[in-house]
Amino acid sequence: MNQALKHTQQQADDKWVALAQSLANMSLLLVLVVVLMGGWTRINDAGLSCPDWPGCFGQLTVPSTQQELNTAADKFPAILVEQDKSWLEMIHRYLAGSLGLLILAMAVIAIKQRQQKNYPVKLSITLLVLVVFQALLGMWTVTLKLLPIIVTAHLFGGLLTMVLLIIVRRKIHQISTSEYQWNRYSKALALGLFLLVLQILLGGWTSSNYAGWGCSDWVGCNPTVELDYNYTGAFKVTFDSSISHQGGTLQLAERGAIQIVHRLGAAVVLLYFAALILLYKKQEQRRALLLLTLLFLAQIGVGLMNIAFAIPTLLAMLHHVLAVFILMITTLMLANSFHRVERD
Repeated sequence: MNQALKHTQQQADDKWVALAQSLANMSLLLVLVVVLMGGWTRINDAGLSCPDWPGCFGQLTVPSTQQELNTAADKFPAILVEQDKSWLEMIHRYLAGSLGLLILAMAVIAIKQRQQKNYPVKLSITLLVLVVFQALLGMWTVTLKLLPIIVTAHLFGGLLTMVLLIIVRRKIHQISTSEYQWNRYSKALALGLFLLVLQILLGGWTSSNYAGWGCSDWVGCNPTVELDYNYTGAFKVTFDSSISHQGGTLQLAERGAIQIVHRLGAAVVLLYFAALILLYKKQEQRRALLLLTLLFLAQIGVGLMNIAFAIPTLLAMLHHVLAVFILMITTLMLANSFHRVERD
């Protein structure tokens, strides 16, 4: 009788795990779309196209009829409805909301499966808490008028959500097979992932302060201008939300300093991954690191092209896409690098 009950319980657990795997797969695909859509929204200066949150001009869709436009004008007389930009912002919110529901479902399953050995219960709940906080950051991005620290934190939250989803998905798939331990390769990759995240945050700080315009030359910075770059002011955090930060508020000395530090960060990450190629002997590891290094070289090339061509929209988006995919590949490499220990 006990054996029959155990068998029935195991079948039920397997169904829950299979459902969690499907939800994790859908969530990972959706978080990629959300992060890319967020970049496209920012690049098109659509971050304040809906002046309120979670709706847009007081409703759940973008105003389109004459009556809705009149109502929007009454509520927000100083803001013009730009439907194309507003739809970018609202689609981003719809997608983020859908992602939140999927992650909520994953957390519910995790609580139901909390007795199952190796199930990532804490990580699943942490992921849900992160998504709730990410929604708050999305609200503050609008209500605090694109405050750079909030915009950068919102980017970080999106990227961290993607990283944690990759890890949770991996752990769910590993439940019934084996346990994994850290090794020298995984530790080195973890450091590389940390450096990469810092570099992407520097990119987010560059973008949120509109410092892509801080350097006029792709070799130097501003070789035709005598300028004392202000590195302290470049990374000073302000909480002044009385003005709109769209377009940036820093002077050239601060914007140029941000751009220079971002370039130095890119050199550090590139050298680190190139060094790993030389350190690791296994061909599979070296091929993966070589691919990552080549992608990062391409990313640097796109960054320099953005400066040379005055940051056209498509090149700026390509820079964002490459950053996201490099982060995803690095995280997947880390997840696949752990040493397998067969369970008894």
